[in-house]
Amino acid sequence: MADLQADVRFGAQGRLVVPAAIRKALDFHPGERLIARVEQDHLVIEKTRDVERRLQDRFRQVEGRSLAEELIRERRAEARREGPR
Repeated sequence: MADLQADVRFGAQGRLVVPAAIRKALDFHPGERLIARVEQDHLVIEKTRDVERRLQDRFRQVEGRSLAEELIRERRAEARREGPR
């Protein structure tokens, strides 16, 4: 993807309008949820699903173990200790 640049201004109530060319290049759609964060002195805006996917990939295997599998084991052991309800 080619680098895009556009002038952007804050509107009423601090709203920011992303220019159409940038929305198209990033495949942003009306109503789509985005995550905004400050990284050093930059505003970073990402699709929620991209952030979720990156975090899932990052924590899928931590030091050779699956955190999801570990959590499932802990929950099952906890359920066995509590017994039937």
